Amino acid sequence: MTIHRPGLPGDLPPAELLWARWALVAVLEADTEAEGRGVHRTGHWITPDALHLDDCGCTWWTLARRGEGRYVLYGEDESSGVKWHEPRIDLLAGGPDWLPYETLRSLLEGWELGCVYWYENGAWARAPYPQTLDDDGLDCGLSRFAEPERARRLLDGAGEDCECADCPEPGPAVADLLDAAPGHGLTPQTLRSLAGACTCGGWDLPAMLRALDLAGPAGA
Repeated sequence: MTIHRPGLPGDLPPAELLWARWALVAVLEADTEAEGRGVHRTGHWITPDALHLDDCGCTWWTLARRGEGRYVLYGEDESSGVKWHEPRIDLLAGGPDWLPYETLRSLLEGWELGCVYWYENGAWARAPYPQTLDDDGLDCGLSRFAEPERARRLLDGAGEDCECADCPEPGPAVADLLDAAPGHGLTPQTLRSLAGACTCGGWDLPAMLRALDLAGPAGA
């Protein structure tokens, strides 16, 4: 799947699939120590009703559930020209009444927001862009989840702390979970089996189970 520059609503996979892929990465990256870092956290992680990513550099994003079948995606990548475009682009134009306007307006006032997309009735939408906008950052920020092969590469490093000589290579085994994620195939037992094959503590099972509980069903 190709993401245009600037992004188009049709470039994104269904929100439930986007949630499933993102949540899988966040669950497998879960770390007890990182849970206490709050807003200073980096990587991929889960909070109640929202998924986050932050590379502590050029990109940060949030995908939040807003009720059954409703999602909002917002964030910023340094490639976005939205903040610098003249005249200013109203990123909330045409937005439904269920968007988290207080949060989004606060980010806009702080010059911290590059784009906003919302999902309802099985389709993504966003505010209209002028033809003079070159990029809104969606490609650089979210192609990691929109394109299956890039999502698989995100999982290559999962379990890289494992030093067990007899453990299977984590990359291929973990990447197989990507296909199961949309059908809620990632279960507590799956995680226990994954972590149980490791004797050196390369997987933080308690943190992974907590993250899985927060992720919940993608369509919830």
